[in-house]
Amino acid sequence: MGVWLNKDDYLRDLKRVMLCFLIVYMAILVGTDQDFYSLLGVSKTASSREIRQAFKKLALKLHPDKNPNNPDAHSDFLKINRAYEVLKDEDLRKKYDKYGEKGLADNQGGQYESWNYYRYDFGIYDDDPEIITLDRREFDAAVNSGELWFVNFYSPGCSHCHDLAPTWRDFAKEVDGLLRIGAVNCGDDRMLCRMKGVNSYPSLFIFRSGMAAVKYHGDRSKESLVNFAMQHVRSTVTELWTGNFVNSIQTAFAAGIGWLITFCSKGRDCLTSQTRLRLSGMLDGLVNVGWMDCATQDNLCKSLDITTSTTAYFPPGATLNNKEKSGILFLNSLDAKEIYLEIMHNLPDFELLSANTLEDRLAHHRWLLFFHFGKNENSNDPELKKLKTLLKNEHIQVGKFDCSSAPDICSNLYVFQPCLAVFKGQGTKEFEIHHGKKILYDILAFAKESVNSHVTTLGPQNFPANDKEPWLVDFFAPWCPPCRALLPELRKASKHLYGQLKFGTLDCTVHEGLCNMYNIQAYPTTVVFNQSNIHEYEGHHSAEQILEFVEDLMNPSVISLTPTTFNELVKQRKHDEVWMVDFYSPWCHPCQVLMPEWKRMARTLTGLINVGSINCQQYHSFCSQENVRRYPEIRFFPPKSNKAYQYHSYNGWNRDAYSLRIWGLGFLPQASIDLTPQTFSEKVLQGKNHWVVDFYAPWCGPCQNFAPEFELLARMIKGKVKAGKVDCQAYAQTCQKAGIRAYPTVKFYPYERAKRNTWGEEIDSRDAKEITTLIYEKLENLQNHGKRNKDEL
Repeated sequence: MGVWLNKDDYLRDLKRVMLCFLIVYMAILVGTDQDFYSLLGVSKTASSREIRQAFKKLALKLHPDKNPNNPDAHSDFLKINRAYEVLKDEDLRKKYDKYGEKGLADNQGGQYESWNYYRYDFGIYDDDPEIITLDRREFDAAVNSGELWFVNFYSPGCSHCHDLAPTWRDFAKEVDGLLRIGAVNCGDDRMLCRMKGVNSYPSLFIFRSGMAAVKYHGDRSKESLVNFAMQHVRSTVTELWTGNFVNSIQTAFAAGIGWLITFCSKGRDCLTSQTRLRLSGMLDGLVNVGWMDCATQDNLCKSLDITTSTTAYFPPGATLNNKEKSGILFLNSLDAKEIYLEIMHNLPDFELLSANTLEDRLAHHRWLLFFHFGKNENSNDPELKKLKTLLKNEHIQVGKFDCSSAPDICSNLYVFQPCLAVFKGQGTKEFEIHHGKKILYDILAFAKESVNSHVTTLGPQNFPANDKEPWLVDFFAPWCPPCRALLPELRKASKHLYGQLKFGTLDCTVHEGLCNMYNIQAYPTTVVFNQSNIHEYEGHHSAEQILEFVEDLMNPSVISLTPTTFNELVKQRKHDEVWMVDFYSPWCHPCQVLMPEWKRMARTLTGLINVGSINCQQYHSFCSQENVRRYPEIRFFPPKSNKAYQYHSYNGWNRDAYSLRIWGLGFLPQASIDLTPQTFSEKVLQGKNHWVVDFYAPWCGPCQNFAPEFELLARMIKGKVKAGKVDCQAYAQTCQKAGIRAYPTVKFYPYERAKRNTWGEEIDSRDAKEITTLIYEKLENLQNHGKRNKDEL
């Protein structure tokens, strides 16, 4: 039986239905608009390898090739592909973390590979624990760590690379512990491969810090690879006998080094010569490796109470007589890896520093210090015991400190969990906490970089809030991969700017209040504090761009405009002034890419064109009034005239410093003189001035590109050298007489009293600054030559 509703009830129920529909619709929207980390099923702390592995799993499951009946398969896959493309790139990942998707407007992506690509070609070695996939950021730190590396540079689409893969995996297992085995995907890191001279795949190189890379050219069998690798492993096995035994043992003990000796008797197995060589390489610098033939050294073996084949480790100070074998470790295994691990576990731990002596010890030496809380967490990885040997040449001592014995000391150093830090020989005043991987090669790279750089860990006690000296402070979170990638670049930059700028890092997971005080909303955020002025760095994570940023702060080439200063300086500019202005927004990716190029361009235009920028996020209403509809908007404001408010907008495809400079210079009035055959003869060849001449053809593209550069040159040398141009299409005979065979050709005609040669002196450069330098050098030589002639007279 139906129920009739009155109008009010009907409307009320309709509203409920619409509200439910809206809630469901919004839930769908929220569900589909997942953030990139959720789409891939990874945390914000995920490493590049974890992101790649997560994407590969999803790609194999959700790829449209495997879901032909799903009409949404393509759009769904585009979402995860987009997430992967952003999160694998450190710069894009930082922008996404800071601004969300609106900061990626210029990086839309949208292309993906076939299912077979993700199945067979994508990250060939990601799942192999013995093979370390190195990206552009990790590579230098790894191969410069001091360890020996054998790296396979491959391309995903290369059939030979796939043919080698099973052998490379077996080889990696075979030499595990002897050297590091790496892989570089040249499909992902083309620039790195190009820089390393890789022009075919696969290319296999041996790397060790301090030596040139060695390329492998042999056949690709496991045996050949092992033989080649062993040639570069430092391994020495000493045969011990009555004549050298005591002296060899005592010399090593005096240096704090023990001996691993295999004693060989008839009828019983002892370590093979290959196993001894492997152990010598694995224990290089830690333990000497030797062997003794008990058939020929029977008395010596008996004196040591050795009656059968055996292997023993003699630590420094071990007793060698047969009555007591104090400290000697007998090993039953014949496997190199098992013996290696047992010896590593038995090597002495790092020196434990006490609270009473800590400050004094840190004041007189450079230290790599492990902090723990009661239990010594560092003993979990016996490989770390190699640090003491590998850092000896850097004069870095390695020790540990128990924070549970002196919590106040650790608290003052901002150490609240197990970690390690480098102290640079100035007590606890200057130190840096390590935030990378707790593996040997990463710690080695950190220690070597840190002691030779000038980056210090900051906290409330030493934060430079009111410091008179300028500081660059990096606000970061240890879980953030772009933050970790930036730290080595800060160390490089700090070495170049030592004495001009101090560098510090602040961990926002520890000092949350301090970070909130400075409104830090994304990591890393890098800021320069110069007394009351604060400047945020927006460039790429590279030392070069950090240096450019700091140089621009010290000697600004771009004027930051406000609505007031824009009206005063640009709109009310003098009649002979010109301006180029960039209207931008900080979240806009193309604006971020443009900014370093804009500053680079401005430095080349000093004294010719005023260059400014205005933040349209900060001055949104002003930019709207100026009809700025997109970012970045680049405008040129020519010399003032009686016409209405006038400017030219840049519509060029390229936004690099060179293209923008050429565009801006093109608006300036001509500073050079157009020469005819008559004026070329009278003024250049017969006149009493120095001249530089551009011979060109109007139809020539390179001539058109060079024209603004020549105008810049004319302004730079004004008053000392005159600049002229000859149109070789109109005056072919003049150019022929001057020996012009290509366009443009630049020639210098110095005044030397004697009649000048029509051919002049050709200048190869097409850069205004270089040409200026060359001309001034020539003029100085002329002047010195004239002085010498006078002196001789």
